[in-house]
Amino acid sequence: MNAITIVIASMCILMIAYRLYGTFMAMKVLKLDDSIPTPAHELADGKDYVPTNKWVTFGHHFAAIAAAGPLVGPILAAQFGYLPGLIWLLIGAVIGGAVHDAVVLFASMKKKGKSLSEVAKDELGPVAGFCTGLAMLFIITITMAGLSMVVLNALQNNPWGTFAVAITIPIAMLVGIAYKKTGNLGLTSTIGFILLMVGVFLGPKIQGTALGDLLTLDTKTLAIILPIYAFFAAALPVWLLLAPRDYLSSFMKIGVFIALIIGVFVVNPVIQMPGFTEFVSGGGPINAGPVWPFVSITIACGAISGFHAFVGSGTTPKMLDRWTDIKVVGFGAMLVECLVGIMALIAATALHPSDYFAINSTPEVFKTLGMTVENLPALSKEIGMDLEGRTGGAVTLAVGMTYIFTGIKWFSHLASYFYQFVIMFEAVFILTAIDAGTRVARYLIQDFLGDVYKPLKKTDWIPGSIFASALACFLWGYLLYSGDIGSIWALFGVSNQLMASIGLIIGATVILKIADKRWYMLTCLVPLAYLYVTVNYAGYWMVKNVYWNKAAAGYSALNGTLSIIMLALGLVIMIAALKKWKELWSNPHVKLDGPKVTTP
Repeated sequence: MNAITIVIASMCILMIAYRLYGTFMAMKVLKLDDSIPTPAHELADGKDYVPTNKWVTFGHHFAAIAAAGPLVGPILAAQFGYLPGLIWLLIGAVIGGAVHDAVVLFASMKKKGKSLSEVAKDELGPVAGFCTGLAMLFIITITMAGLSMVVLNALQNNPWGTFAVAITIPIAMLVGIAYKKTGNLGLTSTIGFILLMVGVFLGPKIQGTALGDLLTLDTKTLAIILPIYAFFAAALPVWLLLAPRDYLSSFMKIGVFIALIIGVFVVNPVIQMPGFTEFVSGGGPINAGPVWPFVSITIACGAISGFHAFVGSGTTPKMLDRWTDIKVVGFGAMLVECLVGIMALIAATALHPSDYFAINSTPEVFKTLGMTVENLPALSKEIGMDLEGRTGGAVTLAVGMTYIFTGIKWFSHLASYFYQFVIMFEAVFILTAIDAGTRVARYLIQDFLGDVYKPLKKTDWIPGSIFASALACFLWGYLLYSGDIGSIWALFGVSNQLMASIGLIIGATVILKIADKRWYMLTCLVPLAYLYVTVNYAGYWMVKNVYWNKAAAGYSALNGTLSIIMLALGLVIMIAALKKWKELWSNPHVKLDGPKVTTP
């Protein structure tokens, strides 16, 4: 199988799905009506509620939802072969992810842009609302640990990469200050991008120097530095670090994947990973579980992701200019993210299987696989560092992209620069997500603990903000320090897909209220049924075989306890939903806040 065939076929499927299923969801199921003002118009305040061009909103929404998840998940799932991941990405994104993102966005807009926990409280009752809010706190905490784990193994003993990533902090701050002073977005963006490239090309100069020695860090040291960095980054004004780095990284992400698509068409690499590997039945070096349920747990972002509910019930519903923009922003952005995941999968599976497993397994585990590396020694020499045992997905993507691009004659001598640029590109996106995620976790902690101590409710109260930020960083920092990619990423996957199940539950409730035909509810119930069973079985499997198994490498009583709590929260919300659905079944057409509905 060659990569061009996969890319063309996937793009055709996604475009047809957008044209047909996206239109069906928008016009028939959700009955979007542009004659009615959106919350952005109805509550316009020039600050949070601002009517925005759909393509600008698309860019914001896509940058927010497409963090490191669609890059890492498909790469880790490649241990099962290229087919399970590819099939789940396409089916999951069309049937599940795009529907989830559209209905969550719609439900939030119906409630004037409220968060998903507030929507759950209105639709399913206060108990379900509380459980949803608590689940959101769990997922954001675990997400920070999972994403940070990816950075650790990429920057471990890599002074060049660490320097290239560290230098983005003052560059982003410089861009933020320059834009605030001049208002010239084009000039500051250009300067920022040039400085980022300079950072990558200066990397070799610091190796072997005192600065290089200082930046040669092990994973435990990095696991302490990242939460400390996040604490200070979350306290800085958004315009100073978070916004400019998010903006610069968005251009990098789009540019890198356009370049990767072009590179695939020029080089046309052969997919060397078989369709299915011997690990589909379990026992893999990355995740010991079987292909089901773990392909759908390992690949969350890119197929369906509960993390998107934070954005779909956060900033985006306050920006949409028209109701029909939900199709482009909610449904469409998810399909574009799916394509990002497919390109990451191609980059990983274009490597020889033995090279892939050598990168994604510890040296001790790789010895037990009976494999011999093929191209990795030569790639390690060209890049200038040992690539074996660098688990987490980031290094695999960087090596895979380098392998593809160095197949072009003009770039054959630039392997080390391609590699470190991709490492920086991934790390910048992850650090931006960590900055934003820590802020969200801080707000959630203040909201929950504010019921006990009222001053904490005030997000502008400095002592409360410091306490909540420190607690958030400690929580995910502890998970990061004590875990490994196999256990942390599975924990993230379970919590993330549970959150997606909650989003589909709320979407199904809203559709039952407004739809002309009851069976339209199946648009949410079908992916919900699969996802709910999958996430519960995966959680049970991990608790039994890993987290509470003292003989397992990923043994962690804490992770097992967190899994049980999350699954219990999901069960409470499901029971509340079933009661609500039974109540609504006899009279499904109920007026919601927002556009009127008519009974046929």
